[in-house]
Amino acid sequence: MLIEDDPGDALLVEELMADGAPGLTLEWVRSLAEAGAWLADALPDCVVLDLNLPDSQNLDALARLRKYTDQVAVVVMTGLDEEQAGSAAVAAGAQDYLVKGRVEAELFGRAVRYAIQRKQAERTAAELRVSNLRAAENARLERGLLPKPLFRGEPVVDVVARYRPGRASALLGGDFYDVVQEADGTVHALIGDVAGHGPDEAAIGVGLRLAWRTLVFSGITGVEQLALLERILLAERLVGHTFATVTVLCARPGTETIEVIRAGHPGMLMRSPDGTRWVEVAGGPALGILPGRVVWPVTELTLPRGHALMLLTDGLYEARIGLDGERLGEDGLLAIANAVTADQASAYVDELIGRVEAAAESSGGFDDDVAVVHLRWR
Repeated sequence: MLIEDDPGDALLVEELMADGAPGLTLEWVRSLAEAGAWLADALPDCVVLDLNLPDSQNLDALARLRKYTDQVAVVVMTGLDEEQAGSAAVAAGAQDYLVKGRVEAELFGRAVRYAIQRKQAERTAAELRVSNLRAAENARLERGLLPKPLFRGEPVVDVVARYRPGRASALLGGDFYDVVQEADGTVHALIGDVAGHGPDEAAIGVGLRLAWRTLVFSGITGVEQLALLERILLAERLVGHTFATVTVLCARPGTETIEVIRAGHPGMLMRSPDGTRWVEVAGGPALGILPGRVVWPVTELTLPRGHALMLLTDGLYEARIGLDGERLGEDGLLAIANAVTADQASAYVDELIGRVEAAAESSGGFDDDVAVVHLRWR
């Protein structure tokens, strides 16, 4: 695009372009107002801008053009006595400048091509900076969602935790978990999933996890704990339909029973020397579905010596395993779990996730984020 009010100079630029930049087409407008109307519908590769126009003078012309768009390369045209203005324009954001009366076709073509390349490099660098910032933000959110277990005193439980993002996004999801052991050996565990993907859902997940850990420190457990988590969800969610599924458990020392509360979350896998089975205790709706109107049942689950529990989010069994969209499902996950050959906890979890991922490979891998927490008491 050429923005130039002088027909003679416009003809000169047209000839320079024909000789020095063949293959490019030229759109000639006579003012910035006319250019703004044109730029509202399309963007050229490069704008050749005269700094003295009927509706704008000097660097103000460049500033107004950049308000219309900052996504195109700009080459400024100046008069013989305005070369300093050209240098100032480059400092203000133009990619290059040319002096009328000193421009040959080859120089003109080279200036336009280089300006386009420099602008593309600037955009690439800007996109890289944004990508790096987003990656850093995601890393901070991920640290908040996926903490290290907190042991007060000698650990009484071995914890293996894994998180795998879904293919649909490099966006972080809302899966979260935590494990806290009190000084007397009581173990509290949490796993949850905020519906949706992205920083908003991840931030809610971080908030719920931190709130849960604070409630555990304060001695608040059971149904009261879930009710308070729901109140926090209601206060933090940006849209009214956001909900979170949660499972919490509490295992006190000297007993083989574990208190489990399930709010809309899927079941668990229980491992024993004889194999693995699916366990799904009684539960209630997810947090945020029926605010203030739910009392979730508390179930006592027997976990004999030598057994282990594996908490998980639904991304593990909702993986698509066929081109027809068939999902693995709970039965399919259980079959894979019983086919795993590894015994040691970390190897078992990694092999299980790897087998599911291999089954889903033909459909592109995991659709959703996957979080797994394997607990084996010593």
